Amino acid sequence: MYSNNYSKIEKDFLNKGLIIKKVESNKSLDYINKTIKKKLIKILKINIKVRNFNLNKLHKFINEKNINGIRLRLIESINKDKNFKKEFLTVAQTMLSNIVGNELAMQNNINLSIQIPDDETSLLPIHSDTWSGDSPFETVLWLPMVNCFKTKSMFILNAKKMNNFNKVFKSKKIKSISDLYKNFKKDLNFIKINYGKYLLFNQNIPHGNLVNKTNETRVSLNCRFKGLFTPYSQKELGSFFSPLKLRAATKIGLEYKLPGEEK
Repeated sequence: MYSNNYSKIEKDFLNKGLIIKKVESNKSLDYINKTIKKKLIKILKINIKVRNFNLNKLHKFINEKNINGIRLRLIESINKDKNFKKEFLTVAQTMLSNIVGNELAMQNNINLSIQIPDDETSLLPIHSDTWSGDSPFETVLWLPMVNCFKTKSMFILNAKKMNNFNKVFKSKKIKSISDLYKNFKKDLNFIKINYGKYLLFNQNIPHGNLVNKTNETRVSLNCRFKGLFTPYSQKELGSFFSPLKLRAATKIGLEYKLPGEEK
């Protein structure tokens, strides 16, 4: 039987569509933070010590013209790091097991977002990931490298408004994504989350971001997780996801052959 604590966690996630908690390993968070800073220093070719590099001020070194190129180079670099995925998982491993399951598939590549002040090139209009081929069985782990608030963060629809959202979405009144945003602007909540915490959220719930109107840069990581044997959509096991955790009984079952079938 599940503990009362687990029941509350499950209830909160089902009702709110998200959970914010302290990272489960400060050591892993420190590794992730230092790795990102070291790689950025190398990519940007700047003379600064890691401990003095403030990611909130990253916009001092990049602009709208080169931000995407730098982001893509950084994504490629962190995903080549053999330890990075392991440390990323460790920051929320217990909660992922509680919410998603103990036999997991993980997105092949961890994504990274950089949103500098007043940048209009890094926007994600209101959307659900399932609209672009993701499975409804996926959950997103979102890890900020800086304190995030207001337009320096992402917004997500109040989960209690989902039924109404679906009705409006199907109506003939909605002509564009912009119309959706206008209709539900009052029901969109900006996530307030500080460095040292993580967010798990239901990516079926509409979310997105706006132009960052603060004077600080947002740097955040995100990656999808799902139960290994739950249905896949367009983004399949192997091409987009990789097995992460298999239990002994699963390994036995996958390797089993009837007598006479052995090679």
